Amino acid sequence: MNLHAAKIPTTIITGFLGAGKTTLVRHILETAGGRRFAVIVNEFGSRGVDGEVLQTCGFEGCDETNIIELANGCLCCTVADDFVPTIEALLGRPNPPDYIIIETSGLALPKPLIKAFNWPSIRSRLTVDGVIAVVDGPAVAAGRFADDPEEVARQRAADPSLDHDNPLAEVYEDQIRAADLVVVNKSDLLSADELAQVKQMIDETLPRAVKQVAATNGKLSLDVLLGLAAAAEDDLAARPSHHDAEDGAHEHDDFDSFIVPVAEISAPAAFQARLEAAAAAHDVLRIKGFLAVQDKPLRLEIQGVGTRFRQDFTRPWAPGEAREGHLVVIGRTGMDRAGIEALIAGANRA
Repeated sequence: MNLHAAKIPTTIITGFLGAGKTTLVRHILETAGGRRFAVIVNEFGSRGVDGEVLQTCGFEGCDETNIIELANGCLCCTVADDFVPTIEALLGRPNPPDYIIIETSGLALPKPLIKAFNWPSIRSRLTVDGVIAVVDGPAVAAGRFADDPEEVARQRAADPSLDHDNPLAEVYEDQIRAADLVVVNKSDLLSADELAQVKQMIDETLPRAVKQVAATNGKLSLDVLLGLAAAAEDDLAARPSHHDAEDGAHEHDDFDSFIVPVAEISAPAAFQARLEAAAAAHDVLRIKGFLAVQDKPLRLEIQGVGTRFRQDFTRPWAPGEAREGHLVVIGRTGMDRAGIEALIAGANRA
């Protein structure tokens, strides 16, 4: 008898900042094929963007009832306060979902979240069908998560006792090591040789044989993404973490975020150019948000990963809605907030 047959399957979608997790979730909802999905979106920072992107996607099931946003926290750190009550509320509905998708923060560690599926009130009702790690292929190819040998050498020369670590690499590797499926996203931006190199680099990080699939904009068949039947909550030992010695504890002291209000702009291309300059000058990891453009009835969504940006006009501004924009900026702790805000303010004059 399959002990997991009666449980609601849940997919955890993890991946570093800007890898394309929300785009993948959006694709799942677009191709749901009649399945009733509930989506929990967790973001790093006090104001979310991804939940609203999904709530306004225009597909059946894209609404505040089925898209639940948990901002200003990390599910791996707030299991008892946020995750368990949210799950219990979903399970208590007259018509519970057929399937649950959890999109973690780009800085989250998946393993403590997987452990939460062993809570008594959850274990008998849910199973982790699979953990999908979405990888930004071009970022891996560019060495975003690799140590800079020269910088490591300089640090060790200055302090031989220094226990060097790379917070970006640790989070990225923990996400990969927890996976049952790795999606190498943005593969259209890689040559065939680069894609092969990225897959080899991922293989070297994986602790076990895990399938890798290449994707553009997260467009993969649900037959590939769902039905993995991994029961990951029973397979924790196969998912080593840099933070296992901390018993799942994880603080985000290495990263910080802040919100930048943005008045109406007139020239989106010039604005984006200044954002690119700010990201390059201050090594910003992620910039995302919504903007108002003069004489345009639609709201502009802007998404930046490092110095790579894209922008799209999405939904109309609602009647009576203030045409005010905002950006969420995420980077390493100690980033020059004033300098970044100054460059963005300069961009706002565009």
